[in-house]
Amino acid sequence: MKKLVLAYSGGLDTSYCAVHLSKDEGYEVHAVSVNTGGFTSEEIQRIESNAYKMGVSTYKNIDAINSYYNKVIKYLVFGNVLKNNSYPLSVSAERIIQAIEIVEYAKSIDAEYIAHGSTGAGNDQVRFDMIFQTLAPHIEIITPIRDKKLARQEEIDYLKANGVDMSWDKAKYSINKGLWGTSVGGEETLTSEKPLPDTAYPSQLKNEGSEKVILTFEKGELVAINGKKNSPEKNIEVLNDLATPYAIGRDVHVGDTIVGIKGRVGFEAAAALIIIKAHHLLEKHTLTKWQLQHKEYLSSFYGMHLHEGQYLDPVMRNIESFLESSQAKVSGDVIVTLKPYHFSLDGINSKHDLMNAKFGSYGEMNKGWSAEEAKGFIKIIGNQNKIYHQVNSES
Repeated sequence: MKKLVLAYSGGLDTSYCAVHLSKDEGYEVHAVSVNTGGFTSEEIQRIESNAYKMGVSTYKNIDAINSYYNKVIKYLVFGNVLKNNSYPLSVSAERIIQAIEIVEYAKSIDAEYIAHGSTGAGNDQVRFDMIFQTLAPHIEIITPIRDKKLARQEEIDYLKANGVDMSWDKAKYSINKGLWGTSVGGEETLTSEKPLPDTAYPSQLKNEGSEKVILTFEKGELVAINGKKNSPEKNIEVLNDLATPYAIGRDVHVGDTIVGIKGRVGFEAAAALIIIKAHHLLEKHTLTKWQLQHKEYLSSFYGMHLHEGQYLDPVMRNIESFLESSQAKVSGDVIVTLKPYHFSLDGINSKHDLMNAKFGSYGEMNKGWSAEEAKGFIKIIGNQNKIYHQVNSES
């Protein structure tokens, strides 16, 4: 039989693929799910049980949370990456790691084919195909949903006809949960004017009042919360558990898809938004103005390339090297106050804080230079403007 690895989520599309490819096409289907956060052990067991009902030969769940953090999330934090100044790339980032893990597994079992359930109208088809083609050009990619242009009801009818009569009722809102945030799609996000209702978000407001949290960073990585040390990926989970009862981190992102159309998606990413904003505040105190300036545009390019599926381009490793080197002095505490629906950044404590009073206080007193030196500096720094306006005063 032809050995095939299927990127399996357990949803309708990948369930159709599992049955169709094993029953009709004669493939030996090896289903793989990649955990990038958001899976409970009970959910993994349910997905595995359902996979075998679909006729797969084997099922494997790959725990990639640590890999996800070290290969992607770490650099999104270093770069303070927010797509269109709002979205922390929750879904697009995890798809990259899922694709890499799936293709590496396919190579490890000498599979000749890889299949996924993407349609022809979204971003994921691009991300999966590009990584599969780059890392395993000898493996053929199979995409039944895209190739057949199947409607949802056609898939349901097919599965029922083949004895798979599960509940395929379409939820009012589609939820995709991962370590770096949860995406939320619904009828409102298909429009340009409607907001998502509060009930669409998976986390509801439970806590009133406010709560202070101290985030400790070492070289740009979140290493402790309220003095308790843990791995950065575990700290993301801890912070998310602290912040989501305040319904923090909700927004709707409007962006450009890889295939050239505009799209809207709701998201809930409490930990991601707090970490990025807290980290950026710490950088404002510990980096020079030129470091901050050059980081900003390189980080924007990094986020764009990641979103577009260009993770394997060598320029991404170049930018990662720059981002990592910029974090040498980004260490200290950031004090954050959690409140219903929002948070505030109170301040920082760091031995690398460049807002050092012995050099002078902004707008108050100069300690490191004289008045005459200030006048000379201002005269020289204004030369370019003075020359330009004098030369062009009559034109």
